[in-house]
Amino acid sequence: MPAAKLTAVAAIALAIAATACEKKPDAAADSTAAATAAAMAADSAMTSAPPALTDANIVFILDGASAADSARGVLASTKGTSADVKDFGKLMAGEHHALRQEGQELATKLGVAPMAPSGDMSEMDAKTELDKLNADAKGKSWDQAYIDYEVTYHKAVLETATKALGATQSQELKDLITKAAPILQNHLDRALEIQKKQMM
Repeated sequence: MPAAKLTAVAAIALAIAATACEKKPDAAADSTAAATAAAMAADSAMTSAPPALTDANIVFILDGASAADSARGVLASTKGTSADVKDFGKLMAGEHHALRQEGQELATKLGVAPMAPSGDMSEMDAKTELDKLNADAKGKSWDQAYIDYEVTYHKAVLETATKALGATQSQELKDLITKAAPILQNHLDRALEIQKKQMM
């Protein structure tokens, strides 16, 4: 993942671990661990950040979130076993890529260089999760762990977007965040639908 994070919209882009009676105990444990990791990854930038985020911090956070979600989506589109998970992965890859591009263009226009908040661990957390998804075996438990992570991640991203909206000094950056919010909410809603189906 590149160190220079330039998107403002896509990065706004991050569960409840659900256990179906037909799942193996290990799948439930993996799902719970994935959900916990997602919550920690999504919160890391905000909890470690100084009280007032700068526009450069917001651009960094947003870009990183979109880059990470796009990368996980690409993986899910090929490693997922259910059609729902594969399609969701394609959606994440495409829409977060587009959001990231739009954010990078705005950052360039505004002359805002991305800068990580003090103590930010989001890049490391995103790499850890992607490495885990790459290493885990393909199958139903992988699909569930991915979707559980995406639910938690998108909840946290929407919360982060709200905080960023209040912190940014740029009207254009506010507009971009406002435009991205319904897209992110749609991602969360779709992930919740898939998660519910997985529990049946």
